[in-house]
Amino acid sequence: MNTLNSISPLDGRYANSVGDLSPYFSEMALMQYRLKVEIEYLIALGNEKSIKALPIFSKDEQARLRKVYQNFNLAGAEKVKAIEATTNHDVKAIEYYIQGNVKKALHPWIHFALTSEDVNNLSYTLMWQDGLKQVYLRLLQSVNKELKKLARKYKSASMLALTHGQPATPTTFGKELAVFCARLDRQIDQIKAHKLLGKFGGATGTWSAHMAAYPKTNWTRFASKFIKSLGLEPNLVTTQIEPHDSAAESYHQVVRVNSILTDLCRDMWAYISRGILGQKKVAGEVGSSTMPHKINPIQFENAEGNMGIANAMLNHLAVKLPISRMQRDLTDSTTLRNQGVALGHSYLALQNILKGLSRITINKIQMTNELDNHWEVLAEAVQTILRKCGKQEAYEQLKELTRGQSIYAESMAAFVTGLKISDEDKETLLSLTPESYIGLAPKLVALI
Repeated sequence: MNTLNSISPLDGRYANSVGDLSPYFSEMALMQYRLKVEIEYLIALGNEKSIKALPIFSKDEQARLRKVYQNFNLAGAEKVKAIEATTNHDVKAIEYYIQGNVKKALHPWIHFALTSEDVNNLSYTLMWQDGLKQVYLRLLQSVNKELKKLARKYKSASMLALTHGQPATPTTFGKELAVFCARLDRQIDQIKAHKLLGKFGGATGTWSAHMAAYPKTNWTRFASKFIKSLGLEPNLVTTQIEPHDSAAESYHQVVRVNSILTDLCRDMWAYISRGILGQKKVAGEVGSSTMPHKINPIQFENAEGNMGIANAMLNHLAVKLPISRMQRDLTDSTTLRNQGVALGHSYLALQNILKGLSRITINKIQMTNELDNHWEVLAEAVQTILRKCGKQEAYEQLKELTRGQSIYAESMAAFVTGLKISDEDKETLLSLTPESYIGLAPKLVALI
């Protein structure tokens, strides 16, 4: 289909940007994951010694079976859709598709004693886990790496800080970027360490059909081993559905990353607006249909918008999916189909942030001008030295001098000169400038 006809911008305008996620979240990908679960289950049944009616598969037979999902392609996906047009059931269509690709003797063992949700929960969870870690996480780490590179480059680039939008104790641009790096490091570690759960216990989580057929088989042990072989952690006590708590935790991890990066985007936007950051020109690019001079911070704006959409979806997924009426209802089915869309908007945001970071430059002149126009920020240092010297009402004294007042180098020097403190302390204060009053900021960058 021509992307110009797409309803979703992810499949239309941004299709080329999010194509890396297609092998994990497209409908064809869902089919392929379902095929994998069904085939691997069939092989596992053959390996179960207590099920003597199904002999163990040889290595060659296992390899042939695995080709059913490993070699799955668009033609195969179209066959599945054609079957589904008759069955009106997507998982049953998968079962019939497998039957068409294996010998007839194996047909009774395909989807043996299972409910659709046994296949679906594992498939959707594997899709999320693989897409998250193989695609999204790698780009997130690239963004964090670029932030660390910029933080180190500008660790000593002094700039005026703003708290409540008002001039405050100076910092450095590099240190402010390091804050975001430290926050992202923590979330990345949590994403890497998080364990996603899967279930495999039948229609209501009781293994009733399994036990009816093979009462002597240790089905909980079988399920645990099988789920672990797929790279997930077993959840043995469930209803028909795996309750999605671990998935919700994972969604919230991405929400937190998006919140941190939204914070970054808004700060970068403000720094560009203040003029302390510039943006490299791109040949042929237009910033306005009527104002030729403009270079807009569109990458950071695009990222903020996409992260907002992503978080709305991820929060809905995380709140809705753990709730299911009685042993199950179908509201989770249509909801889960959108987890890839949510990650797609998050992934698109990461790409734009990376582009935005590649374009920024610092405006040292503007940074210096801002600092030189706000000598009142040294009031903190002065009153702290006065406190150290045991002076009463030090804070109040500086408040009277500086609050709501325009303070410059001369007036601050005159005030300090008149203080009754040691020559050493006086020399310390007289040597301070807004540009040099940055404390440990450059050294803090070394901590990331």
